[in-house]
Amino acid sequence: MRIHLVNPSDVAFGVGVITPRWLYVLAAATPEQYGNPLIVDETLEPIRPEHIQPGDVVGIGIHTANALRGFQVGRLARDRGAFVVFGGIHASLYPDEARELGAAHAVVKGDGDVVWATVLADCVNGGPQLLYDGGRVSASRFLPARWDLLPPDRYMWASVQTVRGCPKHCSFCSVWRTDGQQPRQRSSDAVIEEIVQLRRLGYRFLALADDNFYPVTLADIALAERQNNIHRVNELRSLRAERFEFMDRLAELPPDTILFTQITMEAAEDPAFLDAMRKARIKGALVGVEAVTPEGLKSVYKDFNLSGENLVQRLRLFKSHGVHVLGSFIFGLSTDRQDTFEATANLARKADLTFAQFVMMTPFPGTVDFDRWEKSAQGNPELIEGIPITRYWLIPGHRRPKVYMPHPSMSGDEIRMRTQNVWDSYYRLPEIWRRAKCVKSLKARLAFVFISKLYRQMYANTGIATDSARRKSANRWARWTGLICLRLFRGRPMPHLQVPRPPEPLLTNIRQ
Repeated sequence: MRIHLVNPSDVAFGVGVITPRWLYVLAAATPEQYGNPLIVDETLEPIRPEHIQPGDVVGIGIHTANALRGFQVGRLARDRGAFVVFGGIHASLYPDEARELGAAHAVVKGDGDVVWATVLADCVNGGPQLLYDGGRVSASRFLPARWDLLPPDRYMWASVQTVRGCPKHCSFCSVWRTDGQQPRQRSSDAVIEEIVQLRRLGYRFLALADDNFYPVTLADIALAERQNNIHRVNELRSLRAERFEFMDRLAELPPDTILFTQITMEAAEDPAFLDAMRKARIKGALVGVEAVTPEGLKSVYKDFNLSGENLVQRLRLFKSHGVHVLGSFIFGLSTDRQDTFEATANLARKADLTFAQFVMMTPFPGTVDFDRWEKSAQGNPELIEGIPITRYWLIPGHRRPKVYMPHPSMSGDEIRMRTQNVWDSYYRLPEIWRRAKCVKSLKARLAFVFISKLYRQMYANTGIATDSARRKSANRWARWTGLICLRLFRGRPMPHLQVPRPPEPLLTNIRQ
């Protein structure tokens, strides 16, 4: 019996931007008696059916965007006599789909770190359960990934995780519902050891693949103090202290280490935290800006963000502390108007964002937005090839509309075209070269240009363009650009690198 772990994708670029961490965590969760799993990341190359034999176990992780391809892989694997097990956020939300459309023998909901061994044992005994609930395991039970199984020279960036869960409740995001609002924060020892392992393999750029790297805000602590909730104050201060301890240890890594994470805007209210990020070489962060008007922010339950000139100044604070921002904006909100697109692009330039992404409003399952949209469509949903639009992930990609939720003043085509125009404008070569001044050496500036072009090709042309010829052309460009970026981003292996020693125990130093 062989264990196969599959990350489905319709498009293979040949080179991956960031390692798909879940594959290597489940590999770590696979007991030794089954041998090393065969890992298949279809963003690199498609699965080879002949490798699957009767009695094998094929684990398939899906999110909404790759669910349809995942179901195809599941049926293929079952036809070859394998046990098929689905997991991931989409399977957790729709286990019946995985069984009915993906031919699953079993579905795992929630975290797979602990329950995966049970699933495999049941398959060996010929009787897997229909549904397993992995729950939300505590941070102490998170498994370090099996990075020794990484294929050489296929990924630009590696990924580690320091925390799961997010205390916010944004309407477009499912994380707070699926991973919880209580942050589960790993110890610095566990994370640092993974990072050192990846640096030994030659990975210099690393993504801290967290739901929110800033899980405790100063406002959270102040609120607990006003409520005279001493237990909560101490809990929050402890979590905050652990963040600073972790960043102190990151600062001891080789000086060419570069880290990137995801964070909320509120971190800009915390100069001590931003300074610690700079010292830890966390050079960049994805910041969810979403909208540039108070009305837009309110519509997505994110009115803790600022707007207008205040937003510009807040975003500039990140860069003044050495943290470059990838600003994320959403188009197609009910409050958007024709002038919103250009106003957003202008604000991104004025705020001097190093990177920006402009996504169209998509109601993802598990979110408040999806619930509202699905409820509004009940009784008479639009059908495409007999499939309700509220199950758009089951519609073939070339037939899916680009905008799902009706807008009060713009058509879906207009939103798509205006969004594409913003991408095209923001990622013009002169604009990219101007932003490239944030790095010094010629090699670094070339890397900046290529990764900017690759980012646009992968997330704008392949995601927004409706013309299939344009999408195929974008895929070819992404594959070629990816190979160049791979060479620019990889560092030299450091097989003898040691794990930095932990600092002295923190007693009162919590950087207030």
